[in-house]
Amino acid sequence: MHYVTEEELQKNLDYYLELSAKEDVFITRNNKVVSVLVSPQDKGYFDFMKLEGCLSKYDDGTNYEEMIADEILKK
Repeated sequence: MHYVTEEELQKNLDYYLELSAKEDVFITRNNKVVSVLVSPQDKGYFDFMKLEGCLSKYDDGTNYEEMIADEILKK
């Protein structure tokens, strides 16, 4: 778990994106957590298997990222 200010994140975005693949990166503004960067492989946050039924209707070659984005935006 790592905490970073919004300003620090903006200055070193590449570093914190890489770090978020290994641990949660909590972004703070005015000493309050406003967002969290997490790895998409972290099953505690993302369980894409729950979307399996929704994704089966896409047979047109759409890639998984597009399918997941479509389903999330509908909610």
